[in-house]
Amino acid sequence: MFRRLYPSHYVDSVYDIDFEGLYRQGMRGVIFDIDNTLTKHGAPPTEENKILFGKLKKMGMRVLFLSNNKEPRVKMFRDGVDYGEYIYKAGKPGVEGYVRAMQKMETSIPTTVFVGDQLFTDVWGANKTGIESYLVKPIDKHEEVQIVLKRMLEKPVLACYKRKCRKEKSRKHE
Repeated sequence: MFRRLYPSHYVDSVYDIDFEGLYRQGMRGVIFDIDNTLTKHGAPPTEENKILFGKLKKMGMRVLFLSNNKEPRVKMFRDGVDYGEYIYKAGKPGVEGYVRAMQKMETSIPTTVFVGDQLFTDVWGANKTGIESYLVKPIDKHEEVQIVLKRMLEKPVLACYKRKCRKEKSRKHE
């Protein structure tokens, strides 16, 4: 029942993702959510963000920031890291924003990954599109009320996902 909401991968942070390995495997584009994925909600990019995007640029990985937020917020972050493109008011979890992102980056479903912190918008949209998804743990615990409510709904889904992962891991060791 919850499988359509399961991420392809679940990691603590964007800094736990092996982007160089993904590039070697043929990935050429990364779609990122911004708030609570890369930095605190509404905050400018951190130095760590700037270093990450400098590395992605150097390796030739295309980047697009896909956000349901308004343009000033998304543009401010993009300009702060000085790399990539963006789509604001993206309508996640709708597929249209993800498809437009791939068109802008000139990538395809098999060559694109998505990184975000929410199951019901980020991961579900990526999964509906057919894109490999990375769920990261939210950076900041202080969130807007509507997101706190979503997090409560995410808990049982994540519990089922983790149980599935443990079962798969134990089968591999049998």
